[in-house]
Parts: sequence; C-alpha cells; structure tokens
Amino acid sequence: MQFDEVILGRRSIRGYKPDPVPRELIEEIIGLAMRAPSSMNTQPWSFYVITGEPLEKIRAGNTERMLAGVPQSREFRTGEAFTGQHRDRQIGVAKQLFSAMDIARDDKEARQDWVMRGFRQFDAPVCVIITYDRVLDGSDDTPFDCGAVATALVNAAWSRGLGTVINSQGIMQSPVVREHAGIAEDQVIMKSIALGWPDESFPANSVVSTRKSIADASVFVGFDG
Repeated sequence: MQFDEVILGRRSIRGYKPDPVPRELIEEIIGLAMRAPSSMNTQPWSFYVITGEPLEKIRAGNTERMLAGVPQSREFRTGEAFTGQHRDRQIGVAKQLFSAMDIARDDKEARQDWVMRGFRQFDAPVCVIITYDRVLDGSDDTPFDCGAVATALVNAAWSRGLGTVINSQGIMQSPVVREHAGIAEDQVIMKSIALGWPDESFPANSVVSTRKSIADASVFVGFDG
C-alpha cells in the first residue's frame, strides 16, 4: 500500500478470523513500528506477543475477575472520565458501533456481551502488550513515545492486511496478564493491541470513526492568508 492508503484506509477491527498470524510477519511489523521516534532515542518500549493457550488464560481470567466485581488494576494511570466534547466523541463512536451491530439501547444483554468482547481482546488470535521500562515511570516523554510506536504498529499491520484495535480492557486485570504473559517486574503494562486477520462479515468492522476538521484542530501562525 501507499502511505496515504494506509493512513486513510485503516480502521479499528473488532471482529477477527480465527486464522493464526505467522510469527515472522509479526516480527516484520514490530521491526517497522520500532522506527517510530522516541525522546532522545530512549526507545522505552517492549512488546509481549501472546497467542494460543496463554492468551486464552488471560481472556478467561480477565473476564472472570471483571464479572466478579474485582476492581480494575491498570498500571498506567487512567485519568479522569471524559467530559464535554471528548465525552461526546466517545458516545458518538459507541452509537456507530451499536448501530452497526444492531444492538438496541435497552438490550442490556447484548450491550454486556459487547463489553465482554473487549475484555476478551475481541477474540483476536494475537494480543500485543506494550510495556515500558519501569525506571522511566513518571516521565512525560515515555507515554508519548509508546503512543508513537503503537500508532506505527497498527499502521504497519494494516499495510500487511492485518487488523488491530488498541484497547485497555484486555489489560484491566494486570495480575492475570503478568502471570500468563510472563511480564518482567521491571516493565509497566501500558496498552494492549488486538491483532489478526479482519473478518469482513463482522458488522462493526465497517465503522469508520469521524474526525474533527483540520480547521478545528489546527492553528496556523505566520502564514499569509
């Protein structure tokens, strides 16, 4: 694909085929992603790539604990709940997804099942967990750098025909993730990325989230006109 095709065509994938993804292809994608910029070349990131039985154990433990009411234990700070225009955008994409999936507003069972998909990593055959070096915890640059490498990874995957969705639900129960992914104690769990071959028959995969305009997002200073 050309660069513009990747950027404009990529969308978040929430339904996957069960087909495995070759390790060599994932290594290729990670290699491309690691060309992302980082502050003074610190490269704070690590990738834990999980599939098969360990991923199934993470899904099961994550889901069971959430349904049992165990408080979430995300390691990277979550911040305050969205408000104002940010909350509006959050609700907007949720409406798009529920509409695509034909989930009615009062269908509590279907809505609950949709939430659980997130805790199951959307049933993708692969989960990539991005961590950063604990010695850098508290650095403002580190999450920025990890965001850059995550963006590069999802775009590299799309260029190879693979779908992804960046999410936090899959790492809400960090003890479960640490146990089955073997995450080192010197690493902080930041984000997870579901990865696999898109199931084009899954309705939510057709959703393209809206973006605010360039005029709303940009301030040009010192330009003529």
